[in-house]
Amino acid sequence: MARPTKTAQALIDAARELSDACDRLSFSDPVTHVYNPLAYARPMHEQYLSRFGRSRKRILMLGMNPGPWGMAQTGVPFGEVAAVRDWMKITQQLDNPPTPDTGQHPKRPVEGLACSRSEVSGRRVWELMQRRYGQPEAFFKEHFITNYCPLVFMEQGGKNRTPDKLPASEREPLEAVCNAHLQQIVEILKPACIVGIGKFAEQKARTVLGETDAMKITTILHPSPASPLANRGWAERATQQMIEAGLWSA
Repeated sequence: MARPTKTAQALIDAARELSDACDRLSFSDPVTHVYNPLAYARPMHEQYLSRFGRSRKRILMLGMNPGPWGMAQTGVPFGEVAAVRDWMKITQQLDNPPTPDTGQHPKRPVEGLACSRSEVSGRRVWELMQRRYGQPEAFFKEHFITNYCPLVFMEQGGKNRTPDKLPASEREPLEAVCNAHLQQIVEILKPACIVGIGKFAEQKARTVLGETDAMKITTILHPSPASPLANRGWAERATQQMIEAGLWSA
């Protein structure tokens, strides 16, 4: 792997700080399992940062938090396994992933690139970028994708619990470290625009950063299969939203 640029190294350092800060937090019922892919998938995440976070970006795209079959497996935001392995050519392996003895949920095994499940949200995101830009280097020349929160929260039955559903006593300390990290990312990449992938991410960007003449904040529809709108042509809707925001050409 090539030596990280100064920008990529700054992203790596910030991710390590965020990972360590998140590991110091605690969560309670109904959350029974918490995955931190910035820790156990650090080699994969840092390969993503080293390869695609090499310079400043015009557009920073911001997601909410990892899904169990995406970033939880690969360390890459919206990191659907096939896209990460076959398109981005991420080749690093997991480092000490959770096991049944160390907090792995029996319904959500962490298998890395060997995982056969496909995360719909991630597949939709990266298929659109591949279709529009061809090679990952062309997309990442001006864009970067990250998540607001790096943790996966699961209930006893395996259901995801999103960060906004945590009680205030747990949500507020988490938001404090995530807000600080988002500010760091913006200082490093100096984007002209932040695109929230979904309203939650847009709201967090506005709360943490505010919109200025130097930096625009907008949103696109979240690609989740739980969204009826996303299930009716998400790629076309997201593309149109990017065009209407003046970020992509028609």
